[in-house]
Amino acid sequence: MKYHLRYAALGLLYALTVSFGVASESLRENQESQISNDKDSTFVSTIENVPAILNQISFWNDVKPIFDNRCVVCHACYDAPCQLKLGSIEGIERGANKAKVYDATRLVPAQPTRLFVDANTLVEWRQKNFFPVLSDNNVDLVNTSLLAKMLQLKIDHPLPKQGRLPEQFKFDLNRDLQCPKPDEFNSFKQKYSDWGMPYALPQISNKEHQIINTWLKQGAKITPRSGISPKAVLDIKQWELFLNYSGLKQQLMARYIFEHLFLGHLHFQGRPNTEFFTLVRSRSTPEHPLDEVVTDLPYQNPKVNRVYYRFKPVRETIVDKTHFVYELDGKRMKRFQELFLDPNYKVENLPGYSEKRATNPFETFVSIPLDSRYKFLLDDAAYFIAGFIKGPVCKGQVALNVIQDRFWVMFVNPELNYDESAAQFLSSHSEQLSLPAAEGEDIGVMGWMEYDKLAHTYLEQKDGFIGKFLENRHSGLTENDIWNGGGKNPNAALTIFRHFDSATVVKGFIGDFPKTAWVIDYPILERLHYLLVAGFNVYGTVGHQLATRKYMDYLRIDSENNFLRFLPIAQRMKVHDEWYVGIIPEIYGFFSKPLFNLAQESGIKYRTNSQQKKEFLLRIFSRLGALVSKEERINRCEHTECQPAKIPTNIRAAEITLRNMAIIKGEVLGNLPEISFLRITNNKGNDDLVYTLLVDKDLENLSTLFAENIRRVPKKDRLTIIPGFLGSYPNFFFQVEQRKLSNFISDFAHINDDNSRYRFYSAYGIRRSNPDFWKQSDWFYQQYKRAAGIESGLFDLSRYENF
Repeated sequence: MKYHLRYAALGLLYALTVSFGVASESLRENQESQISNDKDSTFVSTIENVPAILNQISFWNDVKPIFDNRCVVCHACYDAPCQLKLGSIEGIERGANKAKVYDATRLVPAQPTRLFVDANTLVEWRQKNFFPVLSDNNVDLVNTSLLAKMLQLKIDHPLPKQGRLPEQFKFDLNRDLQCPKPDEFNSFKQKYSDWGMPYALPQISNKEHQIINTWLKQGAKITPRSGISPKAVLDIKQWELFLNYSGLKQQLMARYIFEHLFLGHLHFQGRPNTEFFTLVRSRSTPEHPLDEVVTDLPYQNPKVNRVYYRFKPVRETIVDKTHFVYELDGKRMKRFQELFLDPNYKVENLPGYSEKRATNPFETFVSIPLDSRYKFLLDDAAYFIAGFIKGPVCKGQVALNVIQDRFWVMFVNPELNYDESAAQFLSSHSEQLSLPAAEGEDIGVMGWMEYDKLAHTYLEQKDGFIGKFLENRHSGLTENDIWNGGGKNPNAALTIFRHFDSATVVKGFIGDFPKTAWVIDYPILERLHYLLVAGFNVYGTVGHQLATRKYMDYLRIDSENNFLRFLPIAQRMKVHDEWYVGIIPEIYGFFSKPLFNLAQESGIKYRTNSQQKKEFLLRIFSRLGALVSKEERINRCEHTECQPAKIPTNIRAAEITLRNMAIIKGEVLGNLPEISFLRITNNKGNDDLVYTLLVDKDLENLSTLFAENIRRVPKKDRLTIIPGFLGSYPNFFFQVEQRKLSNFISDFAHINDDNSRYRFYSAYGIRRSNPDFWKQSDWFYQQYKRAAGIESGLFDLSRYENF
């Protein structure tokens, strides 16, 4: 794929300068795009080590680190402003587009514009209405390219150096973006002179600007990117051989694995931390160059007699909001062998790709034992749940208002003795398990109603099935019916955080005891993936997106009902009603008539009369042991015994103090954004601490798609404080000297008006206008990179608040 490399330069500069609003979600980005090749050198040191003679500028070593840390932090993923994705040279050369990917009013599907997928040449991208941010004629790029002009615009009109930014800067996620073409720049400059790049953030440094201008003067030259590491080449050969055997059993296994792993970043254990791959379908065998099969969704008809599963390098900068990793090694291959090939079953015929069947995994993969499929998902449950959080469905509050702000997740024990009968039940009710994607894009705005009925019917039938099963077992459910991870798998206990328009899943039960909890079984986990990952088309119609959102209601209710079945009959309705306060039965009758079995009592002998929900969770703590949480030292801690004996003195002191903040509840928490990173400094300077502050906003219920504010109960809001980092979209940075940490907490607790809030943020906050903003941003990312390793990626700064 040959691109005119001159476009790359302009594109990169454009990212820095383009005043394309700044709302973004992210794509993943690649090994070459990292600041250092598997080394822990910082961005700052990379810039400082630039050759003194600027005519030696290298795109990969000198220019790309600037784009990654100053541009990609907003320009990545499907909602990169103006579709300008700056995490790869291909994205820079492709340029920008005025059309939105996320459009909640779309009545007909949009044409997909996935980088590295839907077009391979500049001509093809121009035909899809992308315009260059580098000059087409490659002449005088510094003065003619849109990239350079946008960068210069910020230098000519810098931000104020303190205080909130003025009202002309817009930060709403769904604001109208300005996407000027090169011949529209002068008009744009007249109307939006303050909107140079980086948008609403400090300008890049003089040295960084000089590096980019020198690169442009040299014609924006690009040398070939480095190839795949030799050991990874051998890994790929081994895995492609394993996934492409000709036996029907092997082919069905490979299809199942592909449809579940296609979106994530695959990493070969022991290989460079910057080297990731995606699994794709190819027309060509492993001995030949990749010839990718391109479809909108992974289960759609490839229109070839046979597909081959191949590994494709990730060529974009790794950003945290789309980065979730699946490790491959010899143990993993052995596990696949145990789950899918060793069991005694036959595959008479391979399933086809008809839309009705391919969208229903319970039909497509009926030959594979249910137990094998469920254990495959449980092994890496956090990865599969991260798929709907870090995949294309994750953008926007409407997509996430189906869940509470923080809740715990556990799983039905796969050893529960109803495997055979459950498999028969699922097979006989496959129609009721159909997902909205079965209608493709023909589903209308009201098409969700049919799937509402199917989901409702399934819950009724499932309730009857479980009731009969428990009756025959002569015992209700107990904590032993919860999967314990085999005593070592941390995926057994998860916490999901919602941050209004983004979300995060982490291992362990994090925070204080939550309002609600889910117990997920195999049909729920499988449908979560096929509804929100495999079957979600970000370019789809409003009907498709509405049906997806509505169906998710039933998956949540199904999970909640599973949890309620562990509680005493007398407590189930009471606990349920706490989750659905304010529901009007005549309007939302379904929510007022939950479908959990009331006839079969729990098998647990409870000791308390009114705190059974908490007692049950404590029993799960005991069953899961250390898997519950190894880092919970603040939010559920009331005594100094929570602190391990060997914990460093400065951490012990900080966390004892932070407990005073963690107990703050109520409306004062409205003065914090969803996610804040807190840096606690000390005199030594080399062992500063990081904590994440998360506001858990209380909702009366989850019955409607919109108008969340009318369901809010601010007086019940809570704060969760996490050591280290949590969340891909930090909304604010704070920096506090450890000796002033108590003052920070006290000043926050006493915010009572706009003036006191302004003083608080002036004293402790890193505002967008702060000249040290980029220095702080780089520091936080480097700390995260050291802590999270291959799981880390650049944070997204497009949702940073303007306090």
